[in-house]
Amino acid sequence: MILNHLWGLYAHPIEEWQTIDNHHESAKFSLSHMFLIALVPCIMGYVSSVHLGWRIGAGDVVFLTHDSALLIAFAMYFALIIGVFTLAYLAHWMAVTFGAQPTFTQTIELAAYTATPIFMSALAAMYPELWFVVSVGIASVAYSVYLLYTGVPILMHIPEERGFIYASSMVTCGLILLVIILAATAILWTNGIITPTFT
Repeated sequence: MILNHLWGLYAHPIEEWQTIDNHHESAKFSLSHMFLIALVPCIMGYVSSVHLGWRIGAGDVVFLTHDSALLIAFAMYFALIIGVFTLAYLAHWMAVTFGAQPTFTQTIELAAYTATPIFMSALAAMYPELWFVVSVGIASVAYSVYLLYTGVPILMHIPEERGFIYASSMVTCGLILLVIILAATAILWTNGIITPTFT
């Protein structure tokens, strides 16, 4: 069933949002989707940094040690999960302002399925060239924003006009969360708590 939603979000997103809204699986189902899909960037980051290596510009290919990459992958996994949960909480908190009354499960569905293209874009790390990964990342963020704008009116049961403002507010919250995660990463790295170790 998870793979059906995954394919549907790419092939026919509006119809897939309607299917998700009609079925409203349990919170356990949405969480299992999120926990599974969030593994993709962590695994791909580990594989690409330990086994494939990265080159920035004309420099040498750099690799991370197994232990360093594993620690970073675990930290990334928890940051992604916390980020999706926080976005779902903010969506639930803001809902009343826009005339919606979703359950927390609905906002988890919205946050988890909207984040899916961003998480899946990590497959680009199989070709660890910076220009390629950045291009795929930008395209995936754009598609996630599109999913958010199309999904909010359907899942939250509000008119498209209010849905547009609601989705815009969620995009703003998402950007703030991204800045917070990047700042936390910088603090952890500079204090030596989680630092990459190169081979």
